[in-house]
Amino acid sequence: MPRLVDHEVRRRQITAAVRQVIVSGGLEAVTFQTVAAEAGISVRLVQYYFGTKKDFLLATHRSVMEDAGARFLQRWTALGPDASPRETIRAVLTELLPLDDQRREETFVLGAFGWAAIVDRGITAEETFAAPRALVAIVADQLRRLQRTAPSNPELDAQLIGMAIGGLAQGMLQGFSSPAAAVELVDHLLDRLLGADTPG
Repeated sequence: MPRLVDHEVRRRQITAAVRQVIVSGGLEAVTFQTVAAEAGISVRLVQYYFGTKKDFLLATHRSVMEDAGARFLQRWTALGPDASPRETIRAVLTELLPLDDQRREETFVLGAFGWAAIVDRGITAEETFAAPRALVAIVADQLRRLQRTAPSNPELDAQLIGMAIGGLAQGMLQGFSSPAAAVELVDHLLDRLLGADTPG
């Protein structure tokens, strides 16, 4: 009997290969040939699942966001229903920092997409905005939940937090900030916006 192929698994295999090619050689190194070689499959098979290079690039971008989103959802669930807005915001922000190999890879890949949009490498800025917009929406929603010391403009504060965490993550890749220092900066930012976190 012919072996059944899980198409979603195959697509994930290809997008995982795209990530590795980006990490090792940058976005400019990504071709059907390099992705096929990294995945250990034929170029024709890559083309079967993704008709164009842009198709598998955007699928890769989505896969990074989905992985980060799944981790955050798991972390959010672990916090429980009584988690404060500050705890929730801190959880999502620290999940976006490159504090381990997987998150470092994701930060590198998203940074490569951002740069591609800036220099017009076939990816538009609009096509990379889903992740930062989702982050701003989550943070703004949590800021609105605050009953005490509520920010005067949750949307602007959420955008500020989003821009700060993006810059911090990229700075970590360059060695500008250690993981411990980065987490300390996240807490400091939340202290500045929400007031110092005091136990009890």
